[in-house]
Amino acid sequence: MIRHLVILARVPQVGRVKRRLASEIGVLAAGRFYQSILFEQIKRFAKDRRWTIWLFITPDTALGHPAWQRVGRRRPQGRHDLGRRMKLPFLSLPPGPVVLVGSDIPAMRPAHIARAFALLGQSDLVFGPATDGGFWLVGAKRVRPLPQTLFTGVRWSTSTTLKETLAGIPRHVTVALADTLDDIDDAAAYWRFRASSSVRSDAKTGAQSPGAGC
Repeated sequence: MIRHLVILARVPQVGRVKRRLASEIGVLAAGRFYQSILFEQIKRFAKDRRWTIWLFITPDTALGHPAWQRVGRRRPQGRHDLGRRMKLPFLSLPPGPVVLVGSDIPAMRPAHIARAFALLGQSDLVFGPATDGGFWLVGAKRVRPLPQTLFTGVRWSTSTTLKETLAGIPRHVTVALADTLDDIDDAAAYWRFRASSSVRSDAKTGAQSPGAGC
């Protein structure tokens, strides 16, 4: 059984990405942040043989952009609302479970993805809650049709996005929740990430220092 990992990605051009974040920290800083996180995710997950990685890209004309050279499987997201664009991989990819993630989750690691796939062993759908009330991951086992009401009427980028999404899922569909992570949509999440990265860097430096622990 083939496992499919889908990354929803936007072409990394300054001024076209992370517009909400850019309004708070500046267009250049937001663009550089998005590009670094996107490239790191592609590098990290493309080499993992536990799944097949796909990029679903917007705009559709950017399929040949140099940023995607590490990934051979690329498809356009299409010109639809976010809900329909997120549904597309679940409806169009070859058989097997699908896990879909965004491209702005710097804390995401292969272990998080592996756990999401494991949860699909017992559940029809899996969601990875985000700390802002949305979700950074959605997955489906795909042994039955995707609920037609999935993502219908959901208000995106709000504190109730995940709650509204779950409310629209029929009761006979089983749902599991994966790990909670930050997706970096605003300045508060950005500075939390920067602070945690600094702490990890300092800890690593201290551990490598000959005088550490003295």
